[in-house]
Amino acid sequence: MRAIRDPDRLLGEGLAAIRAQFRVPDSFPPDVLAAAERAARRVPTDHADWTGRNFVTLDPASATDLDQAFAIERSGADFLLHYAIADVAWFVGDDDPVDQEAWRRGVTTYLPDGKAGLYPPVLAEGVASLLPDGPRPAVVFTTRIAPDGAVRIDAITRAIVQSRAKLAYDSVRDKDLPDGFADVTARIAAAEQRRGAARVDPPEQEVERTAKGRYALRFRPMLPSETRNAALSLATNMAVADLLHSHGTGLFRVMAAPDAFAVARLRQTARAFALTWDDAMPLEQFERTLDPASPRDAAFMLAIRRAGQGASYEAWQPGVVPWHAAMAATYAHATAPLRRLADRYVIRAALAVANGQPVPDAVNAAFARLPSVMGKADARAGQVERAVIDLAETAMLAGREGEHFSAVVTDLGETGARIQLCDLPVVARTPATGVVPGMPLQVRLDAADPIRRTLAFSRIDAPPA
Repeated sequence: MRAIRDPDRLLGEGLAAIRAQFRVPDSFPPDVLAAAERAARRVPTDHADWTGRNFVTLDPASATDLDQAFAIERSGADFLLHYAIADVAWFVGDDDPVDQEAWRRGVTTYLPDGKAGLYPPVLAEGVASLLPDGPRPAVVFTTRIAPDGAVRIDAITRAIVQSRAKLAYDSVRDKDLPDGFADVTARIAAAEQRRGAARVDPPEQEVERTAKGRYALRFRPMLPSETRNAALSLATNMAVADLLHSHGTGLFRVMAAPDAFAVARLRQTARAFALTWDDAMPLEQFERTLDPASPRDAAFMLAIRRAGQGASYEAWQPGVVPWHAAMAATYAHATAPLRRLADRYVIRAALAVANGQPVPDAVNAAFARLPSVMGKADARAGQVERAVIDLAETAMLAGREGEHFSAVVTDLGETGARIQLCDLPVVARTPATGVVPGMPLQVRLDAADPIRRTLAFSRIDAPPA
């Protein structure tokens, strides 16, 4: 789960209800499990031997579905990032039972108490995962990174790799990482800033019980190791997108910038949190001033995430340059095939193009279908995530009925005013009338129902009629 962590399983009953409501699968059909077991015995034969290179992985300590491993070497003034990605396509054939089930799921769905994987564990957490317990088949993207952070694909190779270490975000030390890691990630970050990219990496929200027996939401900012590791995926995905687009094929991740209405609403939210945002400063510039270690800044980062128009997938079209506003670049998803269906096909296309081969017909056919399939899968995952956030917010406020809170109106709708609480990362609605965006309010919590995941607030400082 990218938004909420519940390490003590305080929300168990509510999470069970969410799983039931959204039909989150808790297992795989027997024929899929049997097919996965057969696939797991498939011996790689089309792979070069790269086991002599020093690959490592960097992930959450508890992760077992490891999509990526990396090695770095110098090439004059450039660096070569060898980014090994799990070769899921080696184990999953077109239209076999595992493939059919993956098309039904689209993505791995995350909840605080576990996940519904895209592929059965024997693959996703076994032979296809780049764990350090043995050689694994991978597709290695060799990306050249120039001093100015510009990236391009030098080669894409099917290879057997051996991870030397499973490094964890919360314990990794610089000396554990390959030589050049800090320089590579700094180059990528500098290029990102020059492009005017506006990626938002909000902190995770963690649920914990207070001394009084209530719930509280705490923020855990992303660790520097997480941010730096994400730069490797970003660089590879950009380079893959450029390669595919230049060859007239591919599937791209696209996203429009927040529209004027969303930005105006965010300005009201910033006012609710007493954040100083100069009227002349663009949103992407203001984002770079935020400190995720500050609770108010962190809450605002979550508000930015919620305000976006959302990303989608778009197949290659003649004369169209697909654009991802947050990345300020043409962008593709290729680096998480164990968690996203689309990545498996992007990898296959890139492997073919880089080696002078035609893109398989099955891949081109998939590109036509995937925008709709991935859109539905992402929407379902987003609904689950939103439900989990609602559950955490209502659990946090349960028992506080009758208390008063400061809020600011962020926008108006048919059902009343949308408000942002000033001291908590909570967005809700109130039937208040005669208000305008930006207006401060005092509201009373009338009801907090964790079962229905609903909050009810009423205005208590309304002017006399």
